[in-house]
Amino acid sequence: MAHPAENVAKLKDAYRRWDQSKGKDTSMWTSLFSEHVRLRSLAAGKPGLEFTMDCHSASDIARYFAGLAKDWEMIHYTTEPFAVDAERVVMLGRTSWRNRKTGRHFDTPKVDLATFRDGRVVEFLEFYDTAMVLAAAQG
Repeated sequence: MAHPAENVAKLKDAYRRWDQSKGKDTSMWTSLFSEHVRLRSLAAGKPGLEFTMDCHSASDIARYFAGLAKDWEMIHYTTEPFAVDAERVVMLGRTSWRNRKTGRHFDTPKVDLATFRDGRVVEFLEFYDTAMVLAAAQG
């Protein structure tokens, strides 16, 4: 079992690399996620954000990131405090993206809950202002 501080360090590094690449590099996530990770997004596949449907496999994760890259351009991804409770890590932050079709952008608080097992993320749940994101997607 990985030490909780190691899990936080892995996430901090992944978020740093994610922001530096402006969302173009997803390798840090695919290497951190378990083969059978469950990724859930607050938008849950709503029209205009279909790529946010629940993910249950590596191919679902690939679909998620492909949809994100196709429709959105990252402006920034800033992490703030991390909280840890055994195998669960919570990231508080802020992110901003521009929709490639509408040109509209959003800037929202972001909370991610990652559950680790054997040093890999087995469950990932993301919270953000879905109304703001949907408005940017719909123009």
